Amino acid sequence: MEPGWLKNVCRRVLWPGYLLFVVFGPASAIDIYTDSEVTVQNGTAGILRCTFKSSEVVTKDTTVTWSFQSNQPDHQYSKAPYVIYYFSNGKEYPGTDEFKERLRFIGDINKKDASIQLSPALFSDNGTFFCDVKNPPDVTGTQARTELRVVLKESMPQSNTKIIIGAVCGALILLIFIAVAACFAIRVLHNRHDYEGCTTLEGVSSDALRPIKKVESSREGSRCTSPSGPLQGPVIYAQLDHSGSKNSFHKMEPVVYADIRKN
Repeated sequence: MEPGWLKNVCRRVLWPGYLLFVVFGPASAIDIYTDSEVTVQNGTAGILRCTFKSSEVVTKDTTVTWSFQSNQPDHQYSKAPYVIYYFSNGKEYPGTDEFKERLRFIGDINKKDASIQLSPALFSDNGTFFCDVKNPPDVTGTQARTELRVVLKESMPQSNTKIIIGAVCGALILLIFIAVAACFAIRVLHNRHDYEGCTTLEGVSSDALRPIKKVESSREGSRCTSPSGPLQGPVIYAQLDHSGSKNSFHKMEPVVYADIRKN
C-alpha cells in the first residue's frame, strides 16, 4: 500500500489460471473533536467530551481509546500516554486502577459520541487526555487532546450562564424602574391638568357672578338710607337733657341722635 490516505489500494487476487487486480476506493480519514481545555473543581465530576465524524456507518468494529499523560514530573504517567479506557465490539475495558473506579463512559457510539466522565476529579489528574476513534475502514486520523486543569473552588472561572442571568435580571429591574417612574410622571401631569381646569372654571364663575352682586348691592342701597360699605359697627343713640332739673324726666328736649360708625 502506498503512503497517504488518498492513494488507491490495489490487491492481487490469485484465481486459477488468472491474475486479477482488485482496486478499492480511496481510504477516508476520521475527524475527532474535543475541548482544548477543561477546568474542574477538585472533588467534583468532570466531563471530557469527544465526538468524531466519519463517512462510514458505525459498526461493532468501531473502537474508542482514551489515554492520559500527567504534567507532573514525578507522576508515574508523566513520560508517555497510558491507556485508561478502551471500547470495542460494544464492550468496555477499563484501564489502570487509578482511573478504573472513577471513569465512566457517557457517550453513544451510534451518535458518534465518545465522551467520558471522571468522578471525582483529583489534583493528580492534571495533564493531557487523548481521545482516539477508529471506524473501519476510516482508520486514519489524528487523535484529539484535552488539557485538564483540576483547581480549587476559589480558582474556578466565572460561569457565563451566571453572568448572563445577572445581566438579564438587571435589565428587567431597570425596565420596571423606568415603567414605575413613567406612571408616576403621567399621574402628576394628569393631576396638574385637572387642577388648572378647576381654577379656570372658578374664575369664569366668579366673573359671571360679579355683575349680579353689583345689581344686588345697588338694589340694597336704594332700599336702605345707610351708605353701603364695609361691615359697620353698632349705632349708639344718645338723648341729652339741658334742663338740669331732677324732674327732667317729664321735660325732654328734642332728641339728638349721634350715629357713631366704625369706618
